[in-house]
Amino acid sequence: MPLARDVAEEVAKQYGVCIRPIPLKRLDTHTGVWEIVDVPCGATLEAKCPPCAKRNRHLRMAQCREGWHLDQEPTITPDEPNEEQRWLIEFRADVQAQRDAADQAGQDTTDLDELIVGLDEEINAAGMRGNVLGRTVPKRNRSTKRRQDAPELPKRRMINSTLGRTFTSSDGKVYRPSLFVTLTLPSYGKVKDGVPVDPDTYDYARAARDALHFSKLVDRFVQNLRRVAGYDVQYFAAVEPQKRLAPHLHMAIRGTLPRAEIKQIAAATYHQVWWPAADQVVFEGDHLPIWEDGTGYLDPSTGEVLPTWDQALDQLDTDEAAEPLHVIRFGVQVDVQGVLAGTSDADQCIRYLSKYLTKSLGDSLDPDNQAQRDHAARMVEALRYEPCSPTCPNWLRYGVQPKGAKPGMAPGQCRSKAHKPDHLGYAGRRVLVSRKWSNKTLAEHKQDRRTWVLEALGQTAEQTDPHRYVWKPVPAGDANVAPLAVRLLRSVAERQRWRAHMARLQAEADDQDFSASEGRAA
Repeated sequence: MPLARDVAEEVAKQYGVCIRPIPLKRLDTHTGVWEIVDVPCGATLEAKCPPCAKRNRHLRMAQCREGWHLDQEPTITPDEPNEEQRWLIEFRADVQAQRDAADQAGQDTTDLDELIVGLDEEINAAGMRGNVLGRTVPKRNRSTKRRQDAPELPKRRMINSTLGRTFTSSDGKVYRPSLFVTLTLPSYGKVKDGVPVDPDTYDYARAARDALHFSKLVDRFVQNLRRVAGYDVQYFAAVEPQKRLAPHLHMAIRGTLPRAEIKQIAAATYHQVWWPAADQVVFEGDHLPIWEDGTGYLDPSTGEVLPTWDQALDQLDTDEAAEPLHVIRFGVQVDVQGVLAGTSDADQCIRYLSKYLTKSLGDSLDPDNQAQRDHAARMVEALRYEPCSPTCPNWLRYGVQPKGAKPGMAPGQCRSKAHKPDHLGYAGRRVLVSRKWSNKTLAEHKQDRRTWVLEALGQTAEQTDPHRYVWKPVPAGDANVAPLAVRLLRSVAERQRWRAHMARLQAEADDQDFSASEGRAA
């Protein structure tokens, strides 16, 4: 016999109820009343709760559909700053002045620095983007001359538009086609059914580095695409795993370009990783750098201070014969399809784009395929000591202090998701959406869906004051939190009422349509 608790979870999934809700305490500042509210766990795309994952997937599908064949220029105009935002900037200016004065006087600025960090967080929470100071660290400039082994790209004059070309048929009908592009990484060795034929010759090191820097290659492709297209190309893209476990890209592009040009852009796109050398192991096993407060990491044999991240980059800049640590390129397989709005092809591409959005890269593994699992294990091992970012502890293995070094770091113990088996080296965003795609943020798309449901239920969709509520975590074991099973049953009962109401409204609408059709027939 099935367990009643398992059946309750299955029913909750059927009704779209989050089965792993997070209880939070909420204070209504207008009434002064505290209450415990269940917040769905699906705050991220990779939610493990099936209902939340499904809801996130449908939200992204709606976002993709609305922006793909947009026929009007999006209007993105920043709102005028409100009083709270002005006050925060004024307060931030006062604190900055105090910090500068204390620094000039040789006083300790630790408390003021912490206050500034908190203020910058409040500035973003109040609806302002970016940092008030902009870039505070000078950018390292390197030669922009293209590599000799990369073909040149044509360049069209840019126009201020995000819309693609239209085509008029002989009968006067206007078509606005768009593109669906798939880009892959190069081969690392012969594979069969997603598994290397010869694991010993498969280039796992290159595969690992390509996965780590794949997001940068995608950025370069977008830059080159806009340069060649001559207009502000908008895109909705998803990064998914191939059967061989390498990341690849599906991209919906608004507007169209010749297929030959898309393939030319992909062939000419590359990204150079200008990092210190990471091919020669300096410290390993028990022979690891030692931390000293106020100094940093030292060579355990000589006591010399290891070069910092900035010092290592400075040395790289002065070396005229230096080569990039890694150069990543796309593979030769580039698939380009033309798509028209409102067609079955467009719907199929949207479903394909969102197929893996709610899964991690590692979820594509077949649990019954031992060869594929061994392949994934070798890939994870290749990633173990590969530096994933300037702050990665693996730099100690190659004699360089990571950026922002702190005690307790050790090679092979980086906590970045790039090193976790579920991500297989790719730590970037799984969904890439340009700012002018649908003329809405994801929160606005979510609000549209909420508004539609509330209006269908006969309720008013009023905008909630974001500063009305104060949220706090609920301590473990709080007696005011009902058992999870009880909370699930309450949510299911609420969804049952909603569905019954929706069904009644649908039946009334069908009756009205039937009466109207009968009247026209009479």
